[in-house]
Amino acid sequence: MASTGELGEYLARRPKRADAQRNYDALVAAAREAFAEAGVNASLEEIARRAGVGIGTLYRNFPSRRELFEAVYVDEVQALSHSAADVAHLPPWDALVAWLNRFVAYAATKRALAEELAHDSEVFRRCRAEIYAAGQPMMRCAQEAGVVRPEATFDDVLRLISGIVAFQFPEPGQRDRVLAIALDGLRYPPALA
Repeated sequence: MASTGELGEYLARRPKRADAQRNYDALVAAAREAFAEAGVNASLEEIARRAGVGIGTLYRNFPSRRELFEAVYVDEVQALSHSAADVAHLPPWDALVAWLNRFVAYAATKRALAEELAHDSEVFRRCRAEIYAAGQPMMRCAQEAGVVRPEATFDDVLRLISGIVAFQFPEPGQRDRVLAIALDGLRYPPALA
């Protein structure tokens, strides 16, 4: 897992004292909720209120809005990355599909944050490497087990899923149906016509 290598430097900036860490975690959780509800322009005062801290505590932890975006983004990537271990005991296809469904949830919430972060920023590059370090081994394992098309790349799959997530579906459940159809196309051997 790339956590220690790829994001270790970034994570080292987190508070060390227990009370400071609680405030930091509360702010990240409150920001995640606020950004999901109101987008990237969510009020910092509202985020501090939701976290149960003063605005000064928010600014001590995150001197700029961008640093708060980065913290939420890194937290989401870490949760996604760690979820690979949660499904590792499953058969290869089931593990890959379970992790990709977690990726769908991540992709749906990260779009606004990713737009605020430059795609060529160091944090974005490190997070991308973390995602690949978590997902590529599962894909490779599924390919070696003969349940995923051998010509598909992990990048192909992430782009496919990201495209599905980016689309606005008119009815509940339609995104899940479209995703299931796409994943069926990833299976190997392909269905005979």
